[in-house]
Amino acid sequence: MTIEIVLASGNQGKLQEFQTLLAKTQFRVLPQSDFAVVGAEETGLSYVENAIIKARHASHCTGLPAIADDSGLEVDYLNGAPGIYSARFAGESASDQDNNSKLLKLMENIPENQRSARFQCVLVYMRNENDPAPTVCQGTWEGRVLTRPRGKHGFGYDPLFYALDQGCSSAQLPAQKKNLVSHRARAMLALLNIIHAMTPEGMVLGQPAEGDTTQYD
Repeated sequence: MTIEIVLASGNQGKLQEFQTLLAKTQFRVLPQSDFAVVGAEETGLSYVENAIIKARHASHCTGLPAIADDSGLEVDYLNGAPGIYSARFAGESASDQDNNSKLLKLMENIPENQRSARFQCVLVYMRNENDPAPTVCQGTWEGRVLTRPRGKHGFGYDPLFYALDQGCSSAQLPAQKKNLVSHRARAMLALLNIIHAMTPEGMVLGQPAEGDTTQYD
């Protein structure tokens, strides 16, 4: 049985990653744009808050279970910035190039041993808009900020993020490889394990089967 889930994002890069990550499962990810859903205003002060806001909004507008992702780059030298403001680091309408240029400027002449950084991803899954216990998973990818862009793949800060476990920038990794090792892949793996545990045979995603009184954490 194919189960539809709405992705609370209009980011095409994220959509492609999620569709690839879930390609071999029973879940079919649909972007909220397919339902003419306008993205929720991200008023939270943490990845978790923003992800819950987005997931609840998407589920409310579509009536479907929702997955929301809030992620960002944390640079130690910048006290964790850009963090939750990663997508709008250089302004509300900033492009990836704008954000990368600002980051390079702020990190200009900073020695390598002070360029540590990490990608964080928080995924929230809500069975319905009133889900009192959203499932929350987190993935972290350690690295450092490069002094110049490297690679042509990915999106966002990928060209400037040197992944310590891969020995290259995130943008130098083919999508297939990145989808196995990234912060989003790690969070998704944890989320998939939980979702599968929550959907035993005879249970409809988001709604227990008739007579089912099992409590799910």
